[in-house]
Formats: sequence, C-alpha cells, structure tokens
Amino acid sequence: MAKVAHSFQVFAKPGGAGCNLACHYCYYLEKKELYPENKSLRMQDELLERYIVQHIKTSTDPVINFSWHGGEPTVLGLDYFKKIVSLQNKYKPANRIIKNGMQTNGTLLNEAWCRFLSEEGFTVGVSLDGPQKLHDRYRVTRDQKPTYEQVIRGLNLLKQYGISCEILCVVNANNVKYPLEIYRFFEELGITFISFIPLVEQQRDSENGVSRRSVSPLLFGEFLCAIFTEWKERGIGKIKIQIIEEAARTAFNQEHSLCIFRKRCGYVPVIECNGDFYSCDHYVDAQHCLGNIQDKSLLELLESPAQIAFGRKKCDTLPHYCRMCEVRDMCNGECPKYRFLETPDGEPGLNYLCEGYKLFFTFCKPFVEEIASLWHQQNLAENKTITYSQTDSRIPKTGRNDTCPCGSGKKYKHCCLTR
Repeated sequence: MAKVAHSFQVFAKPGGAGCNLACHYCYYLEKKELYPENKSLRMQDELLERYIVQHIKTSTDPVINFSWHGGEPTVLGLDYFKKIVSLQNKYKPANRIIKNGMQTNGTLLNEAWCRFLSEEGFTVGVSLDGPQKLHDRYRVTRDQKPTYEQVIRGLNLLKQYGISCEILCVVNANNVKYPLEIYRFFEELGITFISFIPLVEQQRDSENGVSRRSVSPLLFGEFLCAIFTEWKERGIGKIKIQIIEEAARTAFNQEHSLCIFRKRCGYVPVIECNGDFYSCDHYVDAQHCLGNIQDKSLLELLESPAQIAFGRKKCDTLPHYCRMCEVRDMCNGECPKYRFLETPDGEPGLNYLCEGYKLFFTFCKPFVEEIASLWHQQNLAENKTITYSQTDSRIPKTGRNDTCPCGSGKKYKHCCLTR
C-alpha cells in the first residue's frame, strides 16, 4: 500500500460519542444522532482491525501514533484496549515503534487501567478545568453531580503509576477570571504539560453570536498573558504550556504542531465508530463525511480532493486584515470553525477570538524574538542547532518598571503584570 505524502493524526473514536458524563459544553454528545441504528456505539472487532492495519500501512513516520478519543474512550472497557494493543503488535513492522495516546475525563480509571496504560506506554490527556469550584461548574455527570473528586482520583492513580499525563483545560466565561489560581493549582498537582482550550459555542440569536458560557476574546487574551507571565517567572523548564510552545516554534521556522495554528487544515481527521471518515473533529457532520474505511482506504480518504480542498480553504479564505497581521505566523487565523465575524473593513472570516490571540501573541512576541536571536547566535558560534528549551532560561525577566513587552508603551506594572 502506498503511503500518505504528509504526517497526519487521526482522532479515532471507537466508542463514538458514548460517554459516562454530560458536561454542559460538550459538543460531541449530540453526534450520537448520526448513528441512530448503532445503539452500542462500539467499533466492531473486524472494523477495528481494518482501521489499525490501514493506519499502520499509511503512516510515514518512524513512530506510528494512535490517538484514541470520544466521547469517552474508557467506556469501552479495559479488555477492548487490550485488544487494540494486541492488534497493533500483530501488524507492527519490525523496524517501527507504535505509541498510543488517549484523551479521557479520568473518572473511570482504576488500578487495572493504570497498570495497563503504564505497561503499554500510553500518554494520557485528562480533562480538568481547574480547582473544584471551577471544574464542577460545567463538568458533571448525567444526573448533574460534580466530577472533580473522581477526576483527581484518576489523575493521582496515573501519577502513581508513572504515566505521562497532560491536562486539557477548557477556558470558559467562568474560569477565565482566575488564571493565576488555575496555573498554581496545576503547578501544585505536579502537571508538566497544559493545553488551554477556549470555549466558543456559536449561538446566532445571542447578542454577540455566542453562548453565555463562551469565553470573551479579550478576557481569554488577558488570561493567556497572565499565564505566560507566571510561567516566565516560575515555570520555565518545569511546565510546558501548549500555546507558548506553539508561539516558540516560529522562532525556529518550524511548522506548528497544533492544527488550529497551521496554515492549512486537514491533518487531523476523525474515524467514527462505524468507520466513517470526517475532515476534522470540529466538522463531524454530513457535509464533511468523505467516506468510510470499509469502502475506501485511509490513504484514499486522506489524499482525496475533498480533504485537500478542505485543508486549503483555511488559507485561501483568510481575510486581508489577517494576512497583514504582524503575528499572522503565530495564528494563521486559528480554527475556521470560529471565523464567523467581520474584519474592521467589513470582510467576512475574522476569527471570534482574534482580539485575544492578537493581545497574547503580541505580548509574548519579544520573548520569542529573543529566543530566535539566541538561537541564531548559538548556531553561528557553534554551528549546531539548539532548541528554545535550551535558550529560554537565558531570557531576561521583565522588571516591574520596565516597558511592557506587549508594546503598549506603559510600564509593565501598570499594564500586563496585573492581568
């Protein structure tokens, strides 16, 4: 079988939209309606095997990465995932490595699960929106009971078994007000990698086009600036913040690893529990269902004209206002799903979160430029490549009375230090 011409990451959803929780802002629970005939929401064994074989044969990278998502993947049970690993081992080429990642709410994890995840080298992402009062606001069970204690129990088990953990924190209209409390909470938990995901729920009949739960663009930008300031003061070399990592990649002219900031889309499709292939996790709908892996190979779907056109559309429809932006390379218009506003000159396609991203990327740009400068100096002096993790500890900290790095012209203490 031929291989795809680029790297890709499939969000495999063998349990579909099945989940044991009913988080208020979950956009995936409603996807059950796509499969009214499939009551079990479980990828059958033959189809699971077909997917694993195709994924392995299509992958171009030395390390073959599988990403298991939902819904909630652990509702399928531990034996199901043992079957996954068994199939991967059966078809793994002798000279390749297979790695697995799972995104979970953490509430169903127990010692048996964690022993397995540890033995098989899984990376596990856990959804946690901050301290209890913030997390329990929207992340609840089907009967509206809080989930914080269950999540923390699961997270502690993962740590106990030495499993590499990442936190996915959804930033909404409530917890956006507490950036330092959230950062320090994760720091105290010993978390080393955090992704902050802005909540944007489009609602056409509302005053600003989004739901009340959705985060304000400006507040989101201020939240990220506060997180960055705290991280720069005490977290460099200890904690990785995904959006800071992405901004820093521009110092080395590297492609973004996070799809929302890439110039093109289409590299993170979805395989649903019945084998349907969708262009993106944010576009699991009839319009973006391009076929089924039982009828077409994964390679054919990834390389299909429709998928390529989907990916190019992000760049092709970027407004002139964005093309001229000084931080375009850090953002690239972010996710097309949220590009429903008009630019100041009336052109459609401005991202709802533009104000916040522009604030944050402008704020951290001097740091990134300093990293780039150190990198180039080091390359010239030693004729070798270094990464920002080797240079960021040398970046001077901003003093209270220094000019704020966001470019406002104000002193740091009167500007972003308090954000």
